[in-house]
Amino acid sequence: MRFRILHESPGRVRLKAVQHSMTMEQADLLEAWILALPGVWQVTVHERLGTMIIRFRGEREALYSGLARFSYERAREEAHVLSAESRCINREYKEKMVFKVVGQFLKRLFIPVPIRRVINTVNSVPRMWLALRTLAQGKLNVEVLDGIAIGTALLTGDFSTAGSVRFLLGLGDTLDAWTHKRSVDDLAKNMSLNVDQVWHLGEEKEPELVPLERIQPGDRIVVHTGHVLPLDGILDEGDVMLNQASLTGESVPVAKHAGAAVYAGSVVEEGNCVIRVTHTAGENRYDRIVRMIEESERLKSGTEKRAYNLADRLVPWCLAGSALTWLLTGDTSRAVSVLMVDFSCALKLSMPLSVLSAMREAGLHKITVKGGKYMEAVSKADTVIFDKTGTLTNACPSVSDVVAFNGQDEKEMLRIGACLEEHFPHSVANAVVRAAMEQGLDHQEMHSEVEYVVAHGIASRIGNDRTVIGSRHFVFEDEGVTVLPEDQAVLDSLSPDRTWLYLAIGGVLSAAIGIHDPLRGEAAETVDLLHKDGIRHVVMLTGDNRNTAAAIAGKLGIDAYQAEVLPEDKAEYIRSMQTEGRSVIMIGDGINDTPALSLADVGVAIGSGAGTAREVADITIAAEDLRELLLLRQLSQKLMERIDRNYRFVMGFNGGLIALGAIGLLPPAVSALLHNASTLLLGLDCLTPLLPHTV
Repeated sequence: MRFRILHESPGRVRLKAVQHSMTMEQADLLEAWILALPGVWQVTVHERLGTMIIRFRGEREALYSGLARFSYERAREEAHVLSAESRCINREYKEKMVFKVVGQFLKRLFIPVPIRRVINTVNSVPRMWLALRTLAQGKLNVEVLDGIAIGTALLTGDFSTAGSVRFLLGLGDTLDAWTHKRSVDDLAKNMSLNVDQVWHLGEEKEPELVPLERIQPGDRIVVHTGHVLPLDGILDEGDVMLNQASLTGESVPVAKHAGAAVYAGSVVEEGNCVIRVTHTAGENRYDRIVRMIEESERLKSGTEKRAYNLADRLVPWCLAGSALTWLLTGDTSRAVSVLMVDFSCALKLSMPLSVLSAMREAGLHKITVKGGKYMEAVSKADTVIFDKTGTLTNACPSVSDVVAFNGQDEKEMLRIGACLEEHFPHSVANAVVRAAMEQGLDHQEMHSEVEYVVAHGIASRIGNDRTVIGSRHFVFEDEGVTVLPEDQAVLDSLSPDRTWLYLAIGGVLSAAIGIHDPLRGEAAETVDLLHKDGIRHVVMLTGDNRNTAAAIAGKLGIDAYQAEVLPEDKAEYIRSMQTEGRSVIMIGDGINDTPALSLADVGVAIGSGAGTAREVADITIAAEDLRELLLLRQLSQKLMERIDRNYRFVMGFNGGLIALGAIGLLPPAVSALLHNASTLLLGLDCLTPLLPHTV
């Protein structure tokens, strides 16, 4: 496909597609394709004009090279497009706005005054009826204020004011709905750009790791313990315990058997299964994210809740002020002017929009946040707790040594280790699998069903022999594995600078696999910056031995550490910190971190870690750079500042409008106009970036 360059500037280019017309589907395909290009962080495609604005980092030539390869057919096969319907939303609400404004203008221009009065009266009935129904339910809210204001204007014969107020209220409702829907949709799309992979079970009966987009309805996928179900489907094989907390709120795992319906977002806590897919990675996935976002709006911060409660409490005072104005002045117009202004609209629009905008801005930095509640907690936290492996260390550790015992062959032991470890999402397991691949070792299934023991290791059977791989504690203490006398000296001489996995077959130690797990380059700087940003306690929790933990803590400047801890120990440590009055952020990446992530005030998962950790966590950050934690904290603090600032503005500005209306300086229509205009402008301000140069 060909494009024409309309304008170029550093990091930004405006193009036009050389074609007669563009459908909304084609615009979505083009947008998804461009977003997938390296360096592109934002793109807007205007389907009616066939133009696009692209913001990017890096070389312009690389962008143009990617665009040169674009075709709609290729994009359908390769691009990840959600049925977000954002273009439908924009078109629908733009048309609504145009019809409302044009209709109001034409009505005033061509319809006689007596007929306009009848139209205004009839069109005002729904708002007055809503006010009556709300009063009948014992509620006093903004709908009651609006209904009383319009009804009072009609009863006094001021049909023009009633019509203008109704028009402005309708325009404000449309703008509110448009802004909210667009914000949710933008955020959902932003949170859905990561492409997952799944184990596809074809006719050859050997699972194959494929991109999620290749899965079609009717395909079968394999899901192992600790993984998240990526798609809706029917349980075809296996009995599992599913954690459905993200969908149903149930805290207890539910047993599922063959034939049961299962849904994307559930986590397999026990067992392995085969799912026959019923929906592809589009509609159901997008809808699930939208539901999560809408749910997240109910996870309001304390500041939001206080503002909401105050807005509701002020409604009776607005009514009382209007009544008092009428009693003192006898001027119905002044009383209606007071009714035209309420605090609820601005507060209840600006607060969720601020949160949605902050979540979207975080998403641009590959940070997924599930609610304003957690951003407030991040802004107030004084303690940060890190897991070590995959968090403070690189996400891709490597195998450095394979030491065979009991006369075994090193390559064979690595092959068996990879065969067992490939089923479970952990950076150490990935290192073993990768080492076997690099050595060209074919590790087809040779064992029975595997059993994953959280934070300990894996157990299975090869032939008649029980085979285990995992930590020293698991292998030697829990499993009671023995070491041949001639192997003891070699075992004792293993380097303490490595993390060791122990493999035992038939109750005898057969191999030790050394994992080199270097610290992240930015880890020490991140710890230092956290201290400077007001975090008083930085702690590391690890299952490693004390010598290794002490050495790492010293290198990074960590305040305290706990070594040789189990998942329940991590959770207990967090509980003790909270008992002391500390607000805790827990950062981890593995299944063994999930109890701690759940218990902390804010659980932060590393994006490359286990699906279970990401599902349980309140916030997920990409794995590229731990300094994103500082950006998250800055965003959270700026969000709380914006919410407080909006609260003060709404109270001051609307309080001024009420006062001016009460003394007769503002007629009702002008009060309504200023109130709605300020609400709209405040909402637009809430959508602006919190941090400068957000990309």
